[in-house]
Formats: sequence, structure tokens, C-alpha cells
Amino acid sequence: MDWGMKNRLSKIIKPKDGRTVMLAVDHGYFMGPTSGLEQLDSMVNPLLPYTDTLMLTRGALRNYITPTVDIPIVLRVSGGTSIIGKELLHEGTVVSIEDAIRLNASGVAYSILVGAEFERDTILGITQYIDEAERYGIPVLAVTAVGKEMKRDARYMSLASRIAAELGAHIVKTYFVSEFEKVIESCPVPVVIAGGKKQPEDEALKMAYDAIHAGAIGVDMGRNIFQSSDPISMIKAVNAIVHKNATPKEAFEIFKGKKK
Repeated sequence: MDWGMKNRLSKIIKPKDGRTVMLAVDHGYFMGPTSGLEQLDSMVNPLLPYTDTLMLTRGALRNYITPTVDIPIVLRVSGGTSIIGKELLHEGTVVSIEDAIRLNASGVAYSILVGAEFERDTILGITQYIDEAERYGIPVLAVTAVGKEMKRDARYMSLASRIAAELGAHIVKTYFVSEFEKVIESCPVPVVIAGGKKQPEDEALKMAYDAIHAGAIGVDMGRNIFQSSDPISMIKAVNAIVHKNATPKEAFEIFKGKKK
């Protein structure tokens, strides 16, 4: 692994503790104006002081985030279907590696859908992008997407995560499930968990805590933060779990104590 790759990874995953709080706000690329992100800049900017990495699309980056903001960017580079399409997340490359470089991305994110009829398309797509990103020392975050008909369990998440790592992904983003330690044990690269759909704040914080203690190096949360009743307090609470080893109870007190 060359210097540039290591340097970019150190921006995404903080060297002081080997963990990361990623804020996922890339939902618009297939969901449009997601609730809470109608005006992305007004939502995201107050959250940046408590965020290690911002994950979003190139359009959102150019239109909503000022270039003077000092935060690492993980750029969404796959797409191709919308929430109203018949084949959700049947994705291909939508952003070139040259554009990712022009936008000074610290990493790129690409979804694969293991087990779907079109899994080969997404797997070949991410493999090609990994080849291109490696030439420039840019790490690839593999997002193990899950179709509605697929069972979310440790066996499936282990399968998808291991495939992503074997293909060359540098970080894997997957869902937290029961027996999550099995997913971690069988994946040779760092794993972050997806926040998924909005759930009560105390449950989302417990999920983050359980994932970290099962071996995840961080979270890549979106809706559980920007759709919270108090997004700033919520991301502070998540940050406390990831970087300060706060318990779910302590983190929930942080959330409640900061609520307006």
C-alpha cells in the first residue's frame, strides 16, 4: 500500500483510535429529496464538527458544501437506478475516477448487490473501479446493499463483506445483524455499519455501541442522524460511542441533555 493510499485512509479512519464517524448524505442519488435533506447544506453544515468523514454525491458536494471546509470526502461513484425502479441498486459507474480526483475525494463508495440476479454487473463494476482507484492511491468503500427479498443475517453479511474484501475493497460498509462478530472475523478489511432506516434514538445508539464492541471500526449513519428530532445532539452521542467508548445509556443522556 503506497503513501497516498495510507494518507487518504488515515483521513477517513482516525489514527488516534482506528475508528470513524461517517455521515452518509448520499441518499439523493436514488431517493431524490430525502426527508431531512431537502436543503442539504443547512442540515449538514452544523453536523460537520462532529463528523470524521462526509459521504455524498458529486452534485451535492459541488452545490451544497463549500470548498474551504476541511473534511475528508467519500464520494458516491455508483448509481443507475431510482427508488421507483424495478431493480433497486442495479448499479454501475456514474462518476469517473478523474472527477473523483478533481473533487479531491479521500475515498469512493460503490454498491454491490450479492445474491441478486444482476449481482455480476455490480461485482464487475466495483472490481473495475478498484483497479482504476488503485492507480491513484484512492481507497474504495464497498457498500453491501441488500434487496428486500434477501435475509439480513450474519451468513449473508459475511458472504457479501468477504466477497467485497476479496475483490480488493479497502473498507466495507454493511448492516449490523445478530452475531455480527462473525462478519468481522471473516472480513480482512475494516468494517463500518450502515445506519439504515430511522429508528428511535436509543435503539440506534445501542446498535452503534454493539457494532463497535463486536469489532466494527465505526458507523456510516445518515437517516438516524439527519432525521432525528435533534440531529446535532444525535451525532454528538454517536461520536461519544465511537471515539469516547460511551455506553448506550451515557450516549442517550448526551442526546437528551443537548436537546433544545
